[in-house]
Amino acid sequence: MKNQEIFRKSIEKSHSYIEYRTLLKSLLSQGKSSGSEQSEALLHYSELNDTRMNRLDKTISIPTENVEKLKQLENEQIWLVISEGWCGDAAQILPVINKMAEQNTKINLRIVFRDENDELMQLFLTNGTRSIPKLIVLDKDTLEFITDFGPRPNAAKKLILDYKAQHGIVDETAKTELQLWYLHDKGLSTQNEILEAIETKLLSQKSLE
Repeated sequence: MKNQEIFRKSIEKSHSYIEYRTLLKSLLSQGKSSGSEQSEALLHYSELNDTRMNRLDKTISIPTENVEKLKQLENEQIWLVISEGWCGDAAQILPVINKMAEQNTKINLRIVFRDENDELMQLFLTNGTRSIPKLIVLDKDTLEFITDFGPRPNAAKKLILDYKAQHGIVDETAKTELQLWYLHDKGLSTQNEILEAIETKLLSQKSLE
């Protein structure tokens, strides 16, 4: 029950997608990034990400087969995303998740800031790190955990792991290669992996009934 209490507290502090974007723009107008740490680099990334998200909000589309899969979701769900404005992966993935959520009124997308929700983040560490974004899919009525996704699609994870294995670090070149991968992928891997995770979990639940 403790996890559901953490989910509940985080949802109470959460924002809609529009509220999240508005908050980030307000911080940028004050020369700030989101999160507990402030630096020129984080501000620079936040500004880049705002531009990226503006573009993706206009260009991301959901293929018909994925629209159909989303519309077939019967139970009301909360899609709770842990994010920050300076995170390049979040800037690429959140607009996709938002477009997916718009396809079915049973999906309620809520976004929380990582540094304000450490208890929640600690439940969804990636190899011991507080990597974001992280999508947590919950049953709306019970707040029962269904599945999660993140911090990036599998092919993007592999790209970074391979680069780090070859060069020993994740530098600006690696980040540029990652952004180019997202550009070419057009959000399809994110959509497919989220849908596959949800379908797999819901099918396994039905088989147990």
